[in-house]
Amino acid sequence: MVLAIYGFIAGALLASSMMGTSNAFGMVVAALAGGAIGALILFFAYFLGIALVGAGLGALLVHAGWSQMTAADPPVIVVIIFVTLGTIASLILQRYVIVVGTAFSGAWTVILGALSLIEARPAPRGRPGVAGRWILYPFAPGGARGGSSWRGSCSGCSELRFNLSLIGRKR
Repeated sequence: MVLAIYGFIAGALLASSMMGTSNAFGMVVAALAGGAIGALILFFAYFLGIALVGAGLGALLVHAGWSQMTAADPPVIVVIIFVTLGTIASLILQRYVIVVGTAFSGAWTVILGALSLIEARPAPRGRPGVAGRWILYPFAPGGARGGSSWRGSCSGCSELRFNLSLIGRKR
């Protein structure tokens, strides 16, 4: 619902900015139409994002499981089946997919922020590329810090436990 509201606002701003300022009625109509279109786009983008997370997890599971059995790549039909099952499962369990995703991404953000505060330097924005350019790479905490993924997993699991305990409470 929140994404639909933001979509409405963004669509209304974009559509009304394309109308002339002397045409007030046209601006209102364009804002309402653009807002409706923007709300629909972000409403469906929410479900698309959840479906993509499920598809990615399905592909991860099939590749991780298949690599334990043989060194060859899994057949395409097996990957398609697991991606489809992951998509369906994530759409059915969308509330939990959001909780797990935000728990682990939030934990990783906290770890990067804490490590940056400890080192008293700005948060890492990426890795230096060719000729001093920066490449966006948010999963690298910067430098050679061992154990960051272990801390991220532990922190993510504790956040996940807390968030799931909130879901289970009766209101």
